[in-house]
Amino acid sequence: MPKPRILLTGATGYVGGRLTPRLLECGYSVRVLARDPERLAARPWREQVEVVAGDMGDLNSLRRALHEIDVAYYLVHSMQAGADFAQRDREYARNFVEAGREAGLKHLIYLGGLLPREGAPSLHLSSRAEVGAILREGLPCTEFRAGPIIGSGSASFEMARYLTERLPIMITPRWIDNLVSPIGIRDVLSYLLQAAAREPLGVVEIGATPLTFRQMMLIYAEERGLKRVVLKTPVLAPKLAALWVGLVTPIPNRLAVPLVEGIVHSLVADTRQARRVFPDIRPMEYREAVRLALARIAERAVETHWSGALGAAQTYTLRDWEGLIREERTALVDAPPEAVFHAFCSLGGETGWLAWNWAWRLRGLLDKLVGGPGLRRGRRHPYELLPGEAVDFWRVEQVVPNRRLRLRAEMKTPGKAWLEFEAIPEEGRTRLVQRALFEPRGLPGALYWYALYPVHKRIFSDMARALAQRALQLHRASAVSTAQ
Repeated sequence: MPKPRILLTGATGYVGGRLTPRLLECGYSVRVLARDPERLAARPWREQVEVVAGDMGDLNSLRRALHEIDVAYYLVHSMQAGADFAQRDREYARNFVEAGREAGLKHLIYLGGLLPREGAPSLHLSSRAEVGAILREGLPCTEFRAGPIIGSGSASFEMARYLTERLPIMITPRWIDNLVSPIGIRDVLSYLLQAAAREPLGVVEIGATPLTFRQMMLIYAEERGLKRVVLKTPVLAPKLAALWVGLVTPIPNRLAVPLVEGIVHSLVADTRQARRVFPDIRPMEYREAVRLALARIAERAVETHWSGALGAAQTYTLRDWEGLIREERTALVDAPPEAVFHAFCSLGGETGWLAWNWAWRLRGLLDKLVGGPGLRRGRRHPYELLPGEAVDFWRVEQVVPNRRLRLRAEMKTPGKAWLEFEAIPEEGRTRLVQRALFEPRGLPGALYWYALYPVHKRIFSDMARALAQRALQLHRASAVSTAQ
């Protein structure tokens, strides 16, 4: 019997980005619906999938994507899309049902969230449940409901990780002792993969042994050899706690709020059906999931990262240079283009920005205070970049291997901004070109740029020199390694 044809939505997200290659390994024919197909260009599996450009809000693109599809994965949500996220998710689900019915879709697999047994669910959990209900009522559906997903780069893991790493003494709300059912990303992927070969199952709750969030942080601390004290206070409201999470961790407020509100009540999975239908999947315990996540981070093998999803980020693209203000610096480097490319692709994250790091950190702090991402998002990998990934308060717009990197600003600015680097071969050496590009928004944008020009001029000049020096060091280190 031939394997079903698969449609995957959310392929650039945290779960979808990991599920795609595993579906291919299992021999499935996979089609991907992508709002911006260019974001898939550098994925190692890109040539093995069919890509349909489209949006969940566009019925015609959904019809094209679902044509002759047997099984579809619904892995999209608008958690970071602003105040109207629930209406948008509702519209997306109804569109998918309409297009799925027309296409005769046999099975839809949806990943939603657990609901509390007592107390009202948060707005975000209610929306996830509403989407599940719309999909189940309209199509043959399996709805997996999961609690916090634990894996390298997941938002829940990063929240627990940074809170524990950065706060020796933690003042926490009273509901830190509510039970939740975490689940490792490997187990989530196993359930999703196996469901493709089964009949629709309705609602299936999945999770490992329930723990309190206090226990989760203390277990993380034990695995890292840290001593931590957790103190409970009865007065810390969810919104205030979320703002604190957004300040201390890389998680932005728009994502911290639903994560925190999601544990105000206990979220314990009833796993009886999961154990009956998937008897060979035995979810790993939280401690094991933490160990695996830390190992992947240490090995620089993080497949996907929560910040890779665009969410409510600005989605403009550099199309036309006309009218842009430019600040350009160049340097001739006695190194090949590969070394220069490696140097500028390693900017951000733990490496920093090579020059005036204190000024970059101050800019990141100010951005965080006004609702921007700040510098704490870091990056998935220390030098490897894919289109669409986050680098501190930038988003990777274009990567041309050994030639060009373009970053699009997501910090709060009165205009659109880019930072572009090129490595151009020149008579046995390489010309490093660094450009800051800005499209001001009215008079405030122009005043912003020219008021900061003296500072920018010094910072960008020093950064270009530092990049040239770093590229030369990388080239020399590579030559020594090759000689040995």
